[in-house]
Amino acid sequence: QVQLVESGGGLVQPGGSLRLSCTASGRMFRVYTMGWYQQAPGKQREVASITAGGDTNYADSVKGRFTISRDNGQNTVYLEMNSLKPEDTGIYYCNSKNPISGDETWGQGTQVTLSS
Repeated sequence: QVQLVESGGGLVQPGGSLRLSCTASGRMFRVYTMGWYQQAPGKQREVASITAGGDTNYADSVKGRFTISRDNGQNTVYLEMNSLKPEDTGIYYCNSKNPISGDETWGQGTQVTLSS
């Protein structure tokens, strides 16, 4: 069973930046689809960004501001968050999906709070 450990959340002012990290256990990281999901207060969890193979996808709300990247040698996926807005507030969850078995794992979440 894959385990995911996230870090990097915090309190930041609008316009600021944060970088989230998610490190996975196991030896198959490079084939996993990895994603970052946002759960805003009172709302359902929604995808922010996904990376699979060499492809990346972003929610319209974060395009041009967030960048997802991965280091397969370190089993880590990152989410660089720039020009942060109050609506970016929420818990950010890392997700891994094994495209072969379909197994899916969620991290524990990391809190991002925008406050002036």
